[in-house]
Amino acid sequence: MKIHEFQAKELFKKYGVPIPRGKAAFSVDEAKAIAAELGVFPVVVKAQIHAGGRGKGGGVKLAKNAAEVDQYASSILGMTLVTHQTGPEGRLVKKLLVEEGLPIEKELYLSMLPDRATATIIVMGSEAGGMDIEEVAAKTPEKIIKVNVDPLLGFQGYQAREMAYGLNMEPEVVKQFIPMLNKLFKLFVEYDCSLLEINPLVITSDKRVIALDAKVNFDDNALFRHKDIQEYRDLDEEDPFEVEASKYDLNYIKMPGGSVGNMVNGAGLAMATMDIIQQAGASPANFLDVGGGANAQQVENGFRIILSDPAVKGVFINIFGGILRCDILAEGVVEAAKKVDVKVPVVIRMEGTNVDKGRQILEASGLNLITAKDLTDAAQKVAAIVKG
Repeated sequence: MKIHEFQAKELFKKYGVPIPRGKAAFSVDEAKAIAAELGVFPVVVKAQIHAGGRGKGGGVKLAKNAAEVDQYASSILGMTLVTHQTGPEGRLVKKLLVEEGLPIEKELYLSMLPDRATATIIVMGSEAGGMDIEEVAAKTPEKIIKVNVDPLLGFQGYQAREMAYGLNMEPEVVKQFIPMLNKLFKLFVEYDCSLLEINPLVITSDKRVIALDAKVNFDDNALFRHKDIQEYRDLDEEDPFEVEASKYDLNYIKMPGGSVGNMVNGAGLAMATMDIIQQAGASPANFLDVGGGANAQQVENGFRIILSDPAVKGVFINIFGGILRCDILAEGVVEAAKKVDVKVPVVIRMEGTNVDKGRQILEASGLNLITAKDLTDAAQKVAAIVKG
């Protein structure tokens, strides 16, 4: 789950991580009032969306006076902000963060994320702060410092010093930076984060270390432990199909540009299904894993969500019956088809427990369904449909 910058900074403040003074604004008048409350110029007016690259897209402005706060807040609120992370459709800006400007001497990059290859939490830093870290990694990888921290042992002092000295920090800055690192690591672990990123982390002209930006993502599977984080969820920033699927505990991800709707049981099989659709010359419109223990109602809801996507020109249902029996799947598909006007062809490939019974249910339904003998046959059939 993603949250907004102003929400991430609330967490930083809770853990004692220095941040600029500022507040979220939901209207131009609120933005002007916050600027007046800060009592200092310049102030920064920042769009709040779940995407990076906001500054390059015109979503971050430095206001030197009250008139400019009015001007920038009016132009940013309600704009469709397009960045390299939003896609060409962009995101509608409904919130702002207004905070004090700082005298910046140096910009750094800092992040933490799980590293599955080493079963550690990797802490990354770079002196190329303010830049896209992907670009830095591609062109000048030597500028990125990486420290792997064992979550069972915690952040060790020598590891924090390795990061600080690798970033060429002065002694008075190191004294602030190391305690900050420990606080951020504690936040990362205690809140089951999947990403914590500060870009830039700034050193001011008076030698203060401050998180000028804040990006925090959380492991969805651990949210039951964090009711306060669940309250941060902003449905306006999520794909409506994904929001609908989450109501029924379905693992659904929208795939832009695709035309084949997929319903599969098991994440591994779902990934293989998308691969074979690509090999057949088509593109998947979604990832949908109904899970090994799905019931007929979940299957019905998954089928309905797929069909509600106007980009879908054909549906591929690929089920290996184990815990989810083939007859249960068939019942869910039939019930969904009765309630939803099915306007696109549906290709079904089923194998496993009660497969014969499942096929009988589909045949007796009177629905126009296309059965496939195997996975390759199914992918070729659905690809031919969407391409034709």
